[in-house]
Amino acid sequence: MSDSKASTPTPAGDTYKGWVFKWTNYIKGYQRRWFVLSNGLLSYYRTQAEMGHTCRGTINLATATITVDDACNFVISNGGAQTYHLKASCEVERQRWITALELAKAKAAHLQQESDDSGDDFSPSSHPALPGQGGGSQNSEVQSALRTLGSKVEDLSTCNDLISKHGSALQRSLSELDSLRLTGEAGDKIRQVTERATLFRITSNAMINACRDFLALAQAHSKRWQKALQAEREQRVRLEETLETLAKQHNHLERAFRGAAQANATTDIKIFDAMEEAPEFITVPADPHFHKRSSSTASGFNSEMCGDDQSLNEEPLTMSQEPSQELLPLKKRRTRIPDKPNYSLNLWSIMKNCIGKELSKIPMPVNFNEPISMLQRLSEDLEYYELLDKGAKCHSSLEQMCYVAAFSVSSYSTTVHRTGKPFNPLLGETYELDRRREYGYRSLCEQVSHHPPAAAHHAISDRGWTLRQEITVASKFRGKYLSIMPLGTIHAVFEKSNNHYTWKKVTTTVHNIIVGKLWIDQSGEIDVVNHTTGDRCHLKFAPYSYFSRDVARKVTGVVMDKDGKAHYVLSGTWDEKMEFSRVMQSSRGGENGAEGKQKTVYQTLKAREIWRRNPLPDGAETMYYFTSLALTLNEMEDGVAPTDSRRRPDQRLMEDGRWDEANSEKQRLEEKQRSARREREREAVSQRTASQSDEGEPIDEDLLNDTSLKYAAHDNYKALWFERCDDPINGEPVHIYKGGYWEAKERSSWEGCPDIF
Repeated sequence: MSDSKASTPTPAGDTYKGWVFKWTNYIKGYQRRWFVLSNGLLSYYRTQAEMGHTCRGTINLATATITVDDACNFVISNGGAQTYHLKASCEVERQRWITALELAKAKAAHLQQESDDSGDDFSPSSHPALPGQGGGSQNSEVQSALRTLGSKVEDLSTCNDLISKHGSALQRSLSELDSLRLTGEAGDKIRQVTERATLFRITSNAMINACRDFLALAQAHSKRWQKALQAEREQRVRLEETLETLAKQHNHLERAFRGAAQANATTDIKIFDAMEEAPEFITVPADPHFHKRSSSTASGFNSEMCGDDQSLNEEPLTMSQEPSQELLPLKKRRTRIPDKPNYSLNLWSIMKNCIGKELSKIPMPVNFNEPISMLQRLSEDLEYYELLDKGAKCHSSLEQMCYVAAFSVSSYSTTVHRTGKPFNPLLGETYELDRRREYGYRSLCEQVSHHPPAAAHHAISDRGWTLRQEITVASKFRGKYLSIMPLGTIHAVFEKSNNHYTWKKVTTTVHNIIVGKLWIDQSGEIDVVNHTTGDRCHLKFAPYSYFSRDVARKVTGVVMDKDGKAHYVLSGTWDEKMEFSRVMQSSRGGENGAEGKQKTVYQTLKAREIWRRNPLPDGAETMYYFTSLALTLNEMEDGVAPTDSRRRPDQRLMEDGRWDEANSEKQRLEEKQRSARREREREAVSQRTASQSDEGEPIDEDLLNDTSLKYAAHDNYKALWFERCDDPINGEPVHIYKGGYWEAKERSSWEGCPDIF
């Protein structure tokens, strides 16, 4: 037998467990077994390790009888085939088990009777939910708390019955001893014990009565609590509705006031505001016959006329009248992809361990992706290619600048609802977008670096323009939001005028990472520069603010020549449309701005629309909010390179809705890429050691651990279709298309392509 300390049963909440000896047969006799008493069921196992998989027997105490044989033995039977003859290691242990068993039996019997007699008392239909959010759940919690209190009081009542039962037995025993007429000190002790037993029973009865009073009081006040909770919820809803109404009224009154001021003023003023910052400039409508006046009578402004403007009417930007033949699409492209599966996954559970890290270094499941790669997302910049087509026809470089600036803004319109993360391209992955027969252009992207991730893009159009860029994405997770900073310069070159434009991208921020609905904002400033003429357009993307009086996602800009004279004003939003206004006159006549500086006032003609976002296709909300172009990006086409993103298996599986398989395939591709990187590192080591051997130098044994070789392996990687060089415009190291891809496609000659999939 084990010692008493090892076999003492231990309570754990509502569970009681410990070692007890159980009668098995006449050969083995009593054998030690591990017994567990929980939820009115007594189960036993050969060892504690069996609790997870093998139960040797169970008795429901609600219908069982418990009898005591002697000091250590007791019997539990359900009146049928199950009877346990048990033996404790000592009398104290037996009494602990008997007490626990009787308490559990009483509780199980009470719950069974309650279930039979009033099983529907606490059904959802019998307790209507409180109005307001979470009303039903709160009411259910109150009822559950009351039931728990009642259950605990019943436990105490059962304990009281047991105390009374054992107390009565104790008093009988003491009375029998007293009847022996013991004298002296023994008799006094017996009387003292009897008195204490009586006081103990009286105290326990008082405790039970106090608990019953507490339960009755809780039940009496429960309705009052529910009414108070309901009133608080209704008041909160009314306050929220009132606040929303006041905000709408404030906005309406403000707009009405500004409209009245504009109607009564001799000169209409429109302020281009940038969030909480001071307005940078003001525009006022020019007199339609302003060009007939002399500059000395023009509203008292110390003005400068735009000398190169030949006409001051409200016609749209002038374009050459060369005939252009519109090419009809030769291929009907798809308009739908499989709907996005409704798989739930907590973004915060993954992102909470990634605060401060680069997004490209965070292992993410495809559940947070969209079924296109970053190369395809980069190709979406050509969604509004017609802006460059129109720009190529412009006679004036300043007019052309308006179209280039609008094109730089239009690339963000596809991001407004796109909270999914594109697939990180594998090193050497490519993507072609050939729309030459349909729209006159074709483009090629290639992943030219992995750490840091960098993609090179080259697009050329038969309508007289070329677009190229190399984008490296730097990203940081800040806990509440994710900042994505595209690094690199975008170039647009027009063949006829030889105008060469450059600009960079603004910062993209993904909000509500922790809680709430994800939403995207674009903020920052862009300088579009014409390196041929010196013209410049400064665009400002205003960050979203709840307290701003302006429209959300606002963009403003001014087109100036090399001398800093304004010719056009641009305004609009990056997710909807952009407008332009021709500047007729400018002056320093506005109210003081930030730091006491005067704002510039521009007199302009009526604003005209230069770009508007295309509507999303039907059902876009179930297709990752893809645009019509994005729906076709991953459509399989014949003749593309074996490294094309359309052939990427994990991306294809995700598009088909097979996300578990896509996650497995994604891990396989990433491990294959890591193996290829390690192979390049080994080749770098071999080249270094071979060089040392040829020169007669001793080979350094620590060369294998030289981290510089890892960087050398990345530096030695050469892209297939792009060549690394210094940009002739800004001197930045970039990859520029060296040619050969489309010729290789015509020959179906892909021998030089790496095996990455």
